[in-house]
Amino acid sequence: MAGLSGGPFSFGRCSHAVVRALPESLCQQALRREKAKEVDFARAEREHQLYVGVLKNKLGLQVLELPGDESLPDCVFVEDVVVVCEETALLTRPGAPSRRKEVEAMKTALNSLSLNIVEMTDDQATLDGGDVLFTGREFFVGLSKRTNHRGAEILADTFKDYAVSTVPVADSLHLKSFCSMAGPNLIAIGSSEVAQKALKTMQQMSDHRYDKLTVPDDAAANCVYLNIPGKGHVLLHRAPEEYPESAKVFEKLKDHMLIPIANTELEKVDGALTCCSVLINKSSQL
Repeated sequence: MAGLSGGPFSFGRCSHAVVRALPESLCQQALRREKAKEVDFARAEREHQLYVGVLKNKLGLQVLELPGDESLPDCVFVEDVVVVCEETALLTRPGAPSRRKEVEAMKTALNSLSLNIVEMTDDQATLDGGDVLFTGREFFVGLSKRTNHRGAEILADTFKDYAVSTVPVADSLHLKSFCSMAGPNLIAIGSSEVAQKALKTMQQMSDHRYDKLTVPDDAAANCVYLNIPGKGHVLLHRAPEEYPESAKVFEKLKDHMLIPIANTELEKVDGALTCCSVLINKSSQL
């Protein structure tokens, strides 16, 4: 998830990103909720390289690119193994046991950025970063098959400056399978019953009133918001050829620099746009 500085005014500020290359084992061995179509590895790589290229070349972030690991077929989904907020990084304990070794390479990368690292060592806890929505004011944590109450408690202990509320997630992989932040006060949310029910829970739990951007497709509600000096509001969202009706909704955001990104192949193994990067704001350049 985005490692964003505190307070709504600096929300989305970002200087660094951590990404990871795709292993070929992803095609056959990555976890997936449904055995859908086969992943076209060459196309998946092209889509991922375009995504990384946007972060590095178009937005000017310092990008740490970790190598893929054939023994960790899901390792491209770096968001799940850490939650970064300000200068603190909480290394998670992913809900799927096959993914827990992914944390090691992330720990090494974050050490190189001199972040304050907290490790989740409680073997009763599970937490996937895909279940963590940070709004700039508070955290919402999805309770899913991958994330439990104990994981949410450890997150709350780690980031004591922020309220943490839990949201039941029954029929989706993660909370961010159908929502994300599209701006400093703006929640992008899918139209399904599951998504709308979760939004209602979040609204009931929060003291703050958020604006909402409702898109027809749940998968398209997962977008990446950044606030880049000199560029302003930037939003990476799913490409019009994938989700034409949702793309039309994003196009109404006239204050944002909109960057459509295709994610056709990784979506087949439950990947979304936020999954593929960890965004960090270092207050001073290294």
